Amino acid sequence: VIGDTASGTGDNQRTHVLVKPFAPGLATNVVITTDRRTYHLQLQSTEKTAMAAISWTYSQDQIIALRQRNAQAEAVTPVASNIALENLRFRYSISGDTPPWRPTRAFDDGSKVYIEFPRRIDQGEAPPLFIVGADGSSELVNYRVRGNYYIVDRLFAAAELRLGTKRQQVIRISRIDGRQPQRRISLFRGSRRGEG
Repeated sequence: VIGDTASGTGDNQRTHVLVKPFAPGLATNVVITTDRRTYHLQLQSTEKTAMAAISWTYSQDQIIALRQRNAQAEAVTPVASNIALENLRFRYSISGDTPPWRPTRAFDDGSKVYIEFPRRIDQGEAPPLFIVGADGSSELVNYRVRGNYYIVDRLFAAAELRLGTKRQQVIRISRIDGRQPQRRISLFRGSRRGEG
């Protein structure tokens, strides 16, 4: 006797094929064809032994499902919380090259700068961020990646995203209100780095 049934719903729906011999000493083969694989089984019925269930687990399928769940969860997770909307300042211009990862906008909340990228920035290399000083020098800056945003824990007047070696792609993010961010004050006046 052969029958099939299903359990679960949506992405979790599973089809079960039930095979129940009605007498010992029977032998047959079963071919199960799905939209992704074909299974060839040799079946034999015995008087005493029985295999109650057989299943296959594919780690790649589990990884794909996990990535989909993580992407769905990330899509509904806010980039930042406890930010007053009246503190958001959209005062940055974006100029330079036009690679697929070019930011769509940049803004700050008075203490952090948020750089928004296209949704698919995670499908390629992510560019490092350099703060450009008033003298033109550049310094690699720390930032966090949250979804398709870089979050920089400081304000800046100008920064550059750079990617590549021979033919470098450069995107400049400049503050356009003319104000310079406040300088950080050292807690140790008169001391230099490396001195105790």
